[in-house]
Formats: sequence, C-alpha cells, structure tokens
Amino acid sequence: MAPLLLQLAVLGAALASAALILISFVAFITASKVPHLHQHEEEKFFLNARGQKEPLPSIWDAPTKQLSVVVPSYNEEKRLPVMMDEALGYLEERQKQDPAFTYEVIVVDDGSKDQTSKVAFKYCQKHGSDKVRVITLVKNRGKGGAIRMGIFSSRGEKILMADADGATKFPDVEKLEKGLNDLQPWPDQMAIACGSRAHLEKESIAQRSYFRTLLMYGFHFLVWFLCVRGIRDTQCGFKLLTREAASRTFSSLHIERWAFDVELLYIAQFFKIPIAEIAVNWTEIEGSKLVPFWSWLQMGKDLLFIRLRYLTGAWRLEQTRKVN
Repeated sequence: MAPLLLQLAVLGAALASAALILISFVAFITASKVPHLHQHEEEKFFLNARGQKEPLPSIWDAPTKQLSVVVPSYNEEKRLPVMMDEALGYLEERQKQDPAFTYEVIVVDDGSKDQTSKVAFKYCQKHGSDKVRVITLVKNRGKGGAIRMGIFSSRGEKILMADADGATKFPDVEKLEKGLNDLQPWPDQMAIACGSRAHLEKESIAQRSYFRTLLMYGFHFLVWFLCVRGIRDTQCGFKLLTREAASRTFSSLHIERWAFDVELLYIAQFFKIPIAEIAVNWTEIEGSKLVPFWSWLQMGKDLLFIRLRYLTGAWRLEQTRKVN
C-alpha cells in the first residue's frame, strides 16, 4: 500500500510540475515584450467647448495643473452625471476657497456603445475645456487601458484615478493627499496613495453570498501570494499618484483590464515607490460591469500570468519610456 501511495504522490508531483511548465511556456510565448502604447490618430485630440479639435498634451510635458482627475467610463451615461456633479461641485468650491488651486477632469470614454461621450461633453461645455476634457477611444481597451490613455494626456502635478460610478465620496481625495504628503520625502518625486475599503470588509461579507465571499478571499490570497504584499485592497478605483510615479508605472503596464491595479502596484513595489493605503468612504453602486464568476476567473488568470511573465523574463521592468 505504501509503495502505491508513494508512486501516486510522485506521479501527482510530476503532473503538477508539467502543468506549471506548460502554463509558464504559454505565458511566455503569448506575452508582448513591450507594453502596447499605440494611439489611434483620433485619440490624439480632444474637442474644446466650441467643438473644435485640439491636440492633447503629454505626461512628459511640465505640469500646469495641481490636480488631474482621470475617469475611465464604459457605457456610463446613467451613472456618470452623479459622479461628475459631486466631483466638479467639490473642485469648484475648493477653487473658490483657494484661487491658486487648479484642476482638470479627464473623462475617458472607453469605446462606449451609449451616449457616454455626449453626456461628458456637456460638462466640458458648461465648465470649459481647460477644466473638463473628453477623450473618446476608438475601441474598448479595458479600464486599465482607458486610465493609461487619460494619464498620458494629463497636466497635473498629482493624478487621481476615480471611478465613474461615484462609489467613493470625492472629498476623500483630501485623505489621499494627506497620505501622500505623509510619505515625504518622495524618492525621485514618486509616491502613491491608494484608497482602501479593507475597513468595510466585515460589513461587505455580511451582505455577500458565501460563493462571492469565497471568490473574494481566493482573489486576495492570489494577490498576496503571487504579486503584491502589504496592500489589503488593491482594487479600489480611487488612487492618487504623483506625476512621476504615474509616468513610471503606467509606462511599464501591460495589463489593460480588471487586474491592472495589481500589476500597477507590483511595478510600484519593484521600483520601491512608497505606497500609503488610506481608508475611504465607499458605497456599492448598482450597474457594475464585473460579472462575478467570469471576471474573477479572468483576474485570477491575469494574476498568474503577471507573476510568470515577470519571473520568466517575458516582461521586464525598464526605465520610463515615452509614448510613440
């Protein structure tokens, strides 16, 4: 009996090793060596408030605003107005209190099939294209790809990622700003403050099904085991980066869909960029684009491939490069 068990154990280990080698090989040969940074010609321009084309600026230009807010949007014609009203209401009031404060909001329409761009453009017409700009992507890239396009066209000293659903209370940007400042001195002017919902975990578990809770814990374990340690909530869409941290991390980013946050933080930790995790007010909003099982499965695959591609050298982290 013992020899049989030993043989089965050896066979199991051999099969597991063969599977890992096969997955690593697939991850290696399917990896693009360099992050895809291509812009379609139409994506190099935005429409000003009069509907005229103007060239977009570059992350490599000197900043001319204190804060850029990048809002990735895919089929968000219904949820976007609530978020924009809150954000612009806060930003305008802050500018009244401090006239030296300058900002811009960049809505990136990620190839929507609805009227997202038209809804966003109304805010451009109301507030002017110096404060609100709309970038309409030719095709859907994914949330990470949309944010990267917005960041590479931003003018802010600090850049805030904010979801179009308005799940995080926008005034909590002040918490992120404080968290960022507390990290000083910043090495090479790089630092990141991540909004976090980790403090709400017990409450969210009580409201979720056992299956979704199991998926959540499985995802958190894979993030910790494969990619990022020390950050409890990698997926909150409310993140503040210095301009230098944004250019360094997003220039190296490969993942363009839901797991992009994990690779972003993996890159940041590789470059030893200081990261603060800050508790924020968050409310679940109906209309999420995540399909519970399949989205988590896709993210799990992405996490495994992130780790294997960097481990095998298919992806390499290099110095910042400019967009072509």
